[in-house]
Amino acid sequence: MTAATGVSAATERSTTAHVVWASALGTAIEWYDFLIYGTAAALVFNKLFFPSFDPFVGTLAAFSTYAVGFVARPIGGAIIGHYGDRLGRKAMLVVTMIAMGLGTFLIGCLPTYSQIGIWAPIFLVVLRFIQGIGLGGEWSGAVVMVIEHAGNRRGFYGSLVQIGFPIGVAASTGIFALMTKLPEADFLSWGWRVPFLISILLVGIGFIVRLKLAETPHFKEVVERKEVLAQPVWEVLRRDWRSFLLAIGITVSEVGLAYLLTVFTVVYATTKLGLPRQVILDAVVYAAIVEFATLPLAGWLSDIFGRKALYLAGGIFSVALAFPLFWFLDTREPVLITLALVVTMTLTHALLFGPKAAFMPELFRTQVRYSGASLGANVAAALSGGFSPLIATALLAWTGSYWAVSLYIIALSVITIISTLMAPETARDALRS
Repeated sequence: MTAATGVSAATERSTTAHVVWASALGTAIEWYDFLIYGTAAALVFNKLFFPSFDPFVGTLAAFSTYAVGFVARPIGGAIIGHYGDRLGRKAMLVVTMIAMGLGTFLIGCLPTYSQIGIWAPIFLVVLRFIQGIGLGGEWSGAVVMVIEHAGNRRGFYGSLVQIGFPIGVAASTGIFALMTKLPEADFLSWGWRVPFLISILLVGIGFIVRLKLAETPHFKEVVERKEVLAQPVWEVLRRDWRSFLLAIGITVSEVGLAYLLTVFTVVYATTKLGLPRQVILDAVVYAAIVEFATLPLAGWLSDIFGRKALYLAGGIFSVALAFPLFWFLDTREPVLITLALVVTMTLTHALLFGPKAAFMPELFRTQVRYSGASLGANVAAALSGGFSPLIATALLAWTGSYWAVSLYIIALSVITIISTLMAPETARDALRS
């Protein structure tokens, strides 16, 4: 190796490390912004924005506004993905940070139903929609940015971006757990607003970091070859439709599990089981902390054994644990509840979400990679992620028991298993150009 080659390799490693760090930090902030809404929907919004309903119906109404953010995500994915494939990955990651930050901060400033009546839930829905638009282009842009810098270790480096999700879960749930220690009147008056208002500081940090990112070499090559497409979203639907459908299929179980484990379990434990909020919130935080280690481990293993092996394992464990999860929750024992969430999150969500950062973008060629990954991830999120807490809560109200929710988890998992079997193995191939 010549000195010049050594310097070049060191520079490349430095650039990759900076891209991974900046992407993970920004994604953590974005997930924090998006996820605090879910916790607030489970604990607060049914009382402050839908107070005239029965508590259970109020929770359903709150989760309906929660789902609005997921309906907005495919729209945001299409818009931001389009410009990400035309103007570059970096510019769109700055845009998503601004959209999410403003939407989250303004939710913390909203008057409640008792102050402005029906306008309170209307404004809540509008701001949730803005959040969804921002997140629709955030995750896909961050992982595309990383894997287009990552060389042959795409699974591992991509999974480091995924750490943003458990950071967001731990931070959003943890700060709400802290706020719930306030007297009930103070929590409902101003305490619930604090997690939303401090978001503006986090977004400022993420904004500055992302301004310093370098554009990816793969996108630069497309620009130099003058191969930028005029309508990348249309190209995904017209020419890459099979990859698009597979992307949806392999994602529905993972994204559904993410919100069932972090949002619906809070409702189930506090409403159905009558447990203190602190018990289930602490369990969710501990499960998220464990994912700090299991997500990179899953990404690293996917570089060795392939993306499909990890996805099939995650899908099979999701089926196997669908009923035991609720058996442990029903014990009402804090230690067993925490153990159940830690094990379930590790063997299901982590095995699916860790390799996803590489697997999803690898299905698409460079010219449409941002658009394809955005559409695939966000259509799946709209179908199973946003509506999962709503569907699970409705199933619980209908049956009075968890068995229907367990069957729902199994159905999502079977879709992912079938889609994985039909998908190509991408771990050992170069990125499609």
